[in-house]
Amino acid sequence: MAALGIREEDLHEEFILGSGAGGQKINKTHSCVRLRHQPSGTEIRCQASRSRGKNRIIARETLCQTLEQERARKRQEKARRQALARNRARKPGPAAKKRRRQDKQRHSEKKSLRKPPSAR
Repeated sequence: MAALGIREEDLHEEFILGSGAGGQKINKTHSCVRLRHQPSGTEIRCQASRSRGKNRIIARETLCQTLEQERARKRQEKARRQALARNRARKPGPAAKKRRRQDKQRHSEKKSLRKPPSAR
């Protein structure tokens, strides 16, 4: 958590009733953990274990993984936008220029066929 800059003060932790498989014990104890990271708004809910302590640890690990993935996604998106901007600013190469000239020549020949035979 320290490596990602997540402070304990930024976390809001709640314990709620569990649900699902696990019998009567899971349904009447508050072992499910809901962890909210307030700066990012990310919310994690963990009910992997019947133990509240284990669920707290698992919820924090999951939060760290989620925030790390989100930051990696943002870095990739920024790099992609920068690459697109570089490619837009780049001048066309010799092959692109040659292809453009050929297309222009072909179009010119098509247009010349529209003229009457005497004007060609």
